[in-house]
Amino acid sequence: MREITLQLKAMLENVTDLRPVGGHGSASRVQKCKLCALENSIEILSSTIKSYNSEDNEKFKTIVEFECRGLEPIDFQPQAGFAAKGVESGTVFSDINLQEKDWTDYDEKAQESVEIFEVRALTFLHAASQA
Repeated sequence: MREITLQLKAMLENVTDLRPVGGHGSASRVQKCKLCALENSIEILSSTIKSYNSEDNEKFKTIVEFECRGLEPIDFQPQAGFAAKGVESGTVFSDINLQEKDWTDYDEKAQESVEIFEVRALTFLHAASQA
């Protein structure tokens, strides 16, 4: 078993608490090897999901960990499925798409633009490895 962490680095402007959103269930991938018939899997450890906050700007921060058995992610391409909230107003922005590595919107309550940009560095780091 191998635990792998996903770290995010970005710039947040007038927005904080950036996090992946999803259901309350377990998310995983199971794949059977065609040659040896072993089942390989990746499981998201839901208890490890953390928000990326405005204080984290331009710093790497672990936002989730995976338990990997026989499979190992080598890249991460952000898509839709993120949420954040306005720093001043607390306005929730759900359905943030980071596919272009940039996102902008307008916070009506705070009367200011909100941005996430320079989502240029997403990386997997290997944590503890066990047999």
